[in-house]
Amino acid sequence: MTSTGPLSGVLVVDLSRALAGPHATMMLADLGARVIKVESPDRGDDTRGWGPPFVDPPHGERESTYFLSANRNKESICLDLKDGDDLRVLLDLVSRADVVVENFRTGVMERLGLDPGMLSALNPRLVQLSISGFGHDGPEGGRAGYDQIAQGEGGLMSITGPTPDQPQRMGVPICDLLAGMYGAYGVLAALHHRETTGQGQVVRTSLLAAAVGVHAFQGTRWTVGGQVARADGNHHGAIAPYGLFRCADGAVQLSVGSEALWLRFCAGFDLEATDPAFATNSDRVVRRDALVAVIERAFASWEAVDLLDRLAELGVPAGRVRSIDEVYEWDQTRSQGLVVDVQHSTLGGLRLPGPPLRFFSPEGDERTPGDHAAPPVLDEHGASIRAWLASPR
Repeated sequence: MTSTGPLSGVLVVDLSRALAGPHATMMLADLGARVIKVESPDRGDDTRGWGPPFVDPPHGERESTYFLSANRNKESICLDLKDGDDLRVLLDLVSRADVVVENFRTGVMERLGLDPGMLSALNPRLVQLSISGFGHDGPEGGRAGYDQIAQGEGGLMSITGPTPDQPQRMGVPICDLLAGMYGAYGVLAALHHRETTGQGQVVRTSLLAAAVGVHAFQGTRWTVGGQVARADGNHHGAIAPYGLFRCADGAVQLSVGSEALWLRFCAGFDLEATDPAFATNSDRVVRRDALVAVIERAFASWEAVDLLDRLAELGVPAGRVRSIDEVYEWDQTRSQGLVVDVQHSTLGGLRLPGPPLRFFSPEGDERTPGDHAAPPVLDEHGASIRAWLASPR
């Protein structure tokens, strides 16, 4: 598989499964790296069995849409890491690799004889990314990690939901995805370090670290301000008005993030900007329930489409709440390359979510890699990879 992009020429051996590791390696593959996904011979990546929905091809095994979401631009080879011959194939791959990625439970790589020291001795320039559930050390370092558990343990569920007593998980496995993103950017930093020192590094992150890493102002609200954040529903905890507001036929979202916007917003809807109860952002946050009631009374006669037009005229950031299908049919989504067409070896033509990065020359010429490969069927590239390894370097 040939590829273009800023990471063209980088070889990644992907030992990971499920989502955090595969998301990291898909990000690297989107940037042009060659990613060889090592899967168990019996069932492959766990996500191949996660569903429904599944897609049944005319010929071949059914494919999980979950697996398809995290494995574009990769090759697949099946190796039994407890088999001596297959282990030798893996070690040959590692000796040629720039990056190895794994998200086994802490201690598994060591039991397989693939500890970081051994891999580094085999390939001193190797960058190793290891993703765990709660960290590789500490009092709970060996604990298994699953996204929803990490969302709860990492505090995200406590600040998500309609009220503090109704914690909610996010609609996507956000800790897995963020751990993959943090892992990918750690790999890029380690590759840069290697360019200046000639030495590889071990990069570690976890689902817990990913959750804490995005606490943002909710974290310093406690560590500095001494306040414990709680779920605020669809309204911001530190800015008002900022959230979802009902109107005649539904709801719109708006963000009034400055005093200048507040004055403009009030003038546009005949609200009294100088009302002492709402004079500053802090006043509005403290009295947010009363503020929401005032705004929703002003919006009560407006239909959403007209209200959004009015907010646009005023220069107030606003938007609707789209369903997933509406997002993928939206012209703006398509214009950003966020939907890609690929040809799957058994399913035929597929439309997949696309990579979130674009690249341009300083003159404005787009240099974003345009060709994408469909996620592989199990062991699709096993024979070709073995043949490549057998050829002279």
